[in-house]
Amino acid sequence: QLQASGGGLVQPGGSLRLSCAASGRTANSYAMGWFRQAPGKEREFVAAIRWSAGTPFYADSVKGRFTISRDKSTNTGALQMNSLTPEDTAVYYCAAGESIILSSIRIPRAYKNWGQGTQVTVSS
Repeated sequence: QLQASGGGLVQPGGSLRLSCAASGRTANSYAMGWFRQAPGKEREFVAAIRWSAGTPFYADSVKGRFTISRDKSTNTGALQMNSLTPEDTAVYYCAAGESIILSSIRIPRAYKNWGQGTQVTVSS
């Protein structure tokens, strides 16, 4: 199971940090991803990380502004979001799966487990 937290309201240019706690054992082939869905839009990839090596992957729209990380000792992933814009407003979901191949790392259906969403609103 995954438990996401950390959403909220922030002004443009501000920062938020999302966390995702994973219960149970995480295998070496584990990967955690963050996706978001704005009203009327499809769910889109934001970032992902290979649990074992810590290799990150980012959507072009967030590269340089967002940083994904994981703490293997606490089984917790995080998404640090800086320089937020109103276009980042969405419900953010963390997801996890095992043995996700590189070509599928950005595809929602590749992830087996999903946390509840957390709302991020960027507005002045």
